[in-house]
Amino acid sequence: MRINPDFTIQKVGASSYVAVPVGKTSETFHAMVRLNETGAFLWKRMTEKDCTEEDLVAALLETYEIDAETAARDVHRIVEILRDSRVFA
Repeated sequence: MRINPDFTIQKVGASSYVAVPVGKTSETFHAMVRLNETGAFLWKRMTEKDCTEEDLVAALLETYEIDAETAARDVHRIVEILRDSRVFA
């Protein structure tokens, strides 16, 4: 999975982020994606390279104090949200 490069992410407030479409994508995608700190961390990983869910779980485990089951559940949830939002390239 890789995030469509026609999205940009910005921090708003203390720990919230929004991703909005730019360029050609903004002609067909008329919304924004709200993310928390962890969601933004995963988003940034998926903009850097093509990732699997397992890659993202490993990144969470390396960066945060979280157990593998919770990391896998959280990654799966955000991937489903982003897939439904059609933000993958």
